[in-house]
Amino acid sequence: MTTTNSIQVAAAEPVEPGQLLIDGQLTEAHSGRTFDVMYPGTGDRLTACAEGGPEDIEDAVAAARRAFLPWAKMKPSDRGRRLKCFADLIDQHSTRLAKLTTLEMGKPRRESETVDGPHTAMVFRYFGEWCNKVYGETCPVDPAYLNYTMKVPLGVVGAITAWNFPILTAAWKAAPALAMGNTVVLKPAEQSPLGAIELGKLALEADIPPGVFNVVPGFGPTAGAALSSHLGVDKLAFTGEHRTAQHILKASAGNLKKLSLECGGKSPHIIFDDADLNGAARSAFQGIFSNQGQVCNAGSRLFVHTSVHDEFMDKLIHRAKKLRLGDPMQRSTRSGPVVSATHRDKVNEYIRIGASEATIAFGADTDPLVDSPGYFVQPTIFTNVQNHMRIAREEIFGPVLSVIQFETEEQLIREANDTIFGLAAGVWTKDVSKAHRIAHAIDAGIIWVNCYDVYDMCSPFGGFKLSGIGKELGRHTLDLYTQTKSVWVHIGK
Repeated sequence: MTTTNSIQVAAAEPVEPGQLLIDGQLTEAHSGRTFDVMYPGTGDRLTACAEGGPEDIEDAVAAARRAFLPWAKMKPSDRGRRLKCFADLIDQHSTRLAKLTTLEMGKPRRESETVDGPHTAMVFRYFGEWCNKVYGETCPVDPAYLNYTMKVPLGVVGAITAWNFPILTAAWKAAPALAMGNTVVLKPAEQSPLGAIELGKLALEADIPPGVFNVVPGFGPTAGAALSSHLGVDKLAFTGEHRTAQHILKASAGNLKKLSLECGGKSPHIIFDDADLNGAARSAFQGIFSNQGQVCNAGSRLFVHTSVHDEFMDKLIHRAKKLRLGDPMQRSTRSGPVVSATHRDKVNEYIRIGASEATIAFGADTDPLVDSPGYFVQPTIFTNVQNHMRIAREEIFGPVLSVIQFETEEQLIREANDTIFGLAAGVWTKDVSKAHRIAHAIDAGIIWVNCYDVYDMCSPFGGFKLSGIGKELGRHTLDLYTQTKSVWVHIGK
């Protein structure tokens, strides 16, 4: 593995403190408390952020409730115009938003600038186009009646988002919610609140009325729990770990909130003996090492046919050895730190567990940056992994790959599906029939064939089993933010 020329990672530049954004106003928390936002590249304090709590959630929900009817009754084309203006502003500030993402969660700047910033704008622009394209229908009932349906907004939407794609996961929830006439209270992850606050400011600049889009940074057990259980919240959208989703599910029972939960995975990435091994190696590399493996659909279980295992591993490790570990603010960096000291320690513990279970094929030589003050983790590939091992069953959410050999389709399907998760899977083969056969057999919400980690705004994203409830993106997500009203009119015979 190569490193940057110096292991002295550049210190983060000064960043303004974060505040709550409620009813169009930046404010401090009722409690006066703040928390530190850290720069993962050095482990230094980046800035402080106001720590929202139950009282602040109460204020934000009340503001969203007041703003709901005027926003819902606005002409759909006017809502769409404002959301597309919002998208334009995100585009204009994309570099700054991407920079904030790198500073607060450590993602290499080249990823933040090519993915997070521009894709966030794309999401708001896409759903801005949907505002006036959602139709009801007439139903073939008794001719004495006219029966028609309407799609109407839910009301106040609470959104709790993850730190790995901080502004993008916020957009996945806020954009369709706002497009359908709902108002939003966003609780960003405490590790990465700053980009979400900037989105809130840009929403106001786009003439989205005060109270329509509120941002309350804080912690899960306080602000998140208050939002999940609040009787004034009509729908809760969440991205994060499945155990947290289970708590949210219980907390939402008070008023039977509508829920969408996008959780994690232990996705199988499958390489058959007839695969394009060069393309598959490139895809497997990206599938586990992008964003330091902090991706819900990371291809963290790599199933390789025994007959091509050694040849394929040579190609994959050849790529891994070129991985650049370094300062995430440098555009040449391909692998930066993980998000926090706590997460670094968790991932390293899994690497220690894996070393006792399987064989380290790549990662044994300690990179100097791993011992620096930043939150760096050595990217690691394990071979001789069995599907029952902890590194093959538990979501590590880091740059750790478990390679499992297989010989038959039956064995592959059995082991690929032997998991509590079901988010995604990748299949590499030149046999079209086999590709469809495996795609049908794998219990996952997304199947990529001869590719991996491909997205489009119009295609649904979401998993099976403990990977979550509901589909985000595309027209499918509009059902998560609307409800159907049936209207009967007696017109006589």
